Amino acid sequence: MFAETYPLSSGASSEKLKCKHSFQRGKRKRVPENGFWCIHCGAYVYTLAGVSGVQNRNHCPYCLWSQHVDHFQSGDRLSACKAIMQPIGLTVKPARNKYARSCAGELMVIHQCNHCGKLSINRIASDDLSEVVAAVFHTSLKLEQAIRQYLARAGIHPLLEDDESLVNLQLYGRNYIG
Repeated sequence: MFAETYPLSSGASSEKLKCKHSFQRGKRKRVPENGFWCIHCGAYVYTLAGVSGVQNRNHCPYCLWSQHVDHFQSGDRLSACKAIMQPIGLTVKPARNKYARSCAGELMVIHQCNHCGKLSINRIASDDLSEVVAAVFHTSLKLEQAIRQYLARAGIHPLLEDDESLVNLQLYGRNYIG
């Protein structure tokens, strides 16, 4: 459905990790207890809240791709789909301050499942690569109108070109000179 891709990491780490075993697709596979291997770029991703700053890590900090594991809410891991989810844009979680600008909330990545089309929005984690987040934003400015309408029907409003200063502020801080 979506042919565009984003910058990839240099690959998975070769460090030895404490693992538990699980069965996946008929094969016995080693699954790390405190992380996962990205199914898009192959990098090892730590899920510890102290590393990422989020409670339910669900995407790779190097490529921002995810896996469709949640069904009803973040962290439930009840989805039977398990397909890859592509980052297609950025949005903001509305600020709780009723006097704040309408786009002053927390930056979120919009994912869409490449198999079933389900949409989800997820917090940007503290260890996500800023350059990759910015690349997703710039690529999302070219989304087709049909996809924008699909997002709007789901109540998701992707950031627009006018929001670039907000993205730069949240990614790089006040002193950023682009």
